[in-house]
Amino acid sequence: MTGNTYHKHEHCVPWRYRLAQRFAGESGHIGSGRGVRDGERAVIGQRETRDADELPRSVTRPRILVVDDEEAIRSALGRALAAEGLVIDLAETAADGLKRALAEAYDLIILDLLMPGIDGFAVLRQLLRARPGQTVLVLSCLADVRHKVDCFDLGARDYLTKPFSLAELLARVRNQLRGDGFERVIRAGEITLHVGRMEADIGHGPLPLTRLEFLVLRELMEHVGQSVSKGQLLESVWGYEFDPGSNIVGVCVRRLRSKIGDHLIKTVRGEGYQLAVG
Repeated sequence: MTGNTYHKHEHCVPWRYRLAQRFAGESGHIGSGRGVRDGERAVIGQRETRDADELPRSVTRPRILVVDDEEAIRSALGRALAAEGLVIDLAETAADGLKRALAEAYDLIILDLLMPGIDGFAVLRQLLRARPGQTVLVLSCLADVRHKVDCFDLGARDYLTKPFSLAELLARVRNQLRGDGFERVIRAGEITLHVGRMEADIGHGPLPLTRLEFLVLRELMEHVGQSVSKGQLLESVWGYEFDPGSNIVGVCVRRLRSKIGDHLIKTVRGEGYQLAVG
């Protein structure tokens, strides 16, 4: 490393526009709906309305902090990672990222290196000095071996250069979280939902779910004993992209019922849907 301040390389700037286009094509969210704002926690594009302590222990999800000064990258990563069932916090400055990382517990921190003010190297050094066991994945335009070695010597667990593929990023995230409970499950009555694999099990073996089926079922399982409205499902699963008058929720629920059984999801007239568990 040379010096204490790192400036954006010219070739890094156009990447933010290509990234937004790439994620839009792969996730279907970026540029077509509500993004994740800084300081907000993302769970499938929806702000959490409950503190983690208020959630049942069985539905605790891995938490990731994304620290990057490029808004397009923060929003894209927030959407993509939240769609994987992770709780995401976003920080637009290195100083804010370091403050959050030291104040709260994260399963993984994704850290950019080239940011105004305090650079990512300083954040990495201070963070791992205070929390040696913290898992950090560095995300940077700096592709030379020297910078990678510097980060690994400081204690980073992984290093991914920009531009990158969404599939590779998600695979690396899963790999880092695998030892920290990414294979956790949610249980409600006879239903077991494998979060990392997006599979349901009602006692007869795993049933693969599509991403939307998984998100709808998880929303219902997190509100056992309560009716979940169509509007709530539209907001939490699809964001604000669909007209509430659309039948897209009903279509997804029918497909889900065909897999796990009609009797497990009941329609509550005038209210929505409710998981039927004993």
